[in-house]
Amino acid sequence: MDLNADLGEGFGIWRLGDDEALLGLVTSANVACGFHGGDASTMRRVCAEAARRGVAVGAQVGYRDLAGFGRRHIAYDFAELRDEVIYQLGALDAFCQVAGTRVRYLKPHGALYHAAAHDESQAAALVAAVNEYDHRLPLLCAPGSVLAQLAVGAGLRAVAEGFPDRGYQPSGTLVPRTAPGALVTDPEQVAERAVRMATERTVVAVDGSVIPCPVESVCLHGDSPGAVASAEMVRAALIDAGVPLAAFTA
Repeated sequence: MDLNADLGEGFGIWRLGDDEALLGLVTSANVACGFHGGDASTMRRVCAEAARRGVAVGAQVGYRDLAGFGRRHIAYDFAELRDEVIYQLGALDAFCQVAGTRVRYLKPHGALYHAAAHDESQAAALVAAVNEYDHRLPLLCAPGSVLAQLAVGAGLRAVAEGFPDRGYQPSGTLVPRTAPGALVTDPEQVAERAVRMATERTVVAVDGSVIPCPVESVCLHGDSPGAVASAEMVRAALIDAGVPLAAFTA
């Protein structure tokens, strides 16, 4: 099982989350590319540390929305979104090359992640960007999403991920952050949910129902309360359950 986290989301003198601590726990790092969070120096620092620790680096691409942290929907034109994703990929890949590594996958962030789960135009823009930039890159996305379907249809690899620190609706979608039950903050509960995802491929929804959750990677949000404590417990619980931890990329 791959364990990923959103990293490098600070900007200037403002830091969000403990990148260094999380890089010691995860196998893949979704690094912000400067549009929803991150900046050149942050990108360079996180890529260098990830390379030093042998952590796979993925491009966490988002809307051009620093003020809203990429969590506000933007109705992009297909070509503009495709090109802005390529722009972000290229920026992060430059710092990866300086650090002696490369971008190994793409993951959309925030509102773009949710839009690409059902919006065919925005999902297609992401797929087109990856196809044109480097068709070897997998896309990390929600299982069964429009993005996953279009990626596979284009000959790309779609890697399904789960969120043990987020609440799920019975439909399999995440509980909106503005609604009760959106976040799971108890580290023990987060760890239990991660093990369940890895071993049973299921998750317990907010109404108590058990729903399918066939994932290859579990994500911990670096900006969530107690993110490091949760990551430590998730990693230990998965190992104790006999689940090997490894990046999903070569």
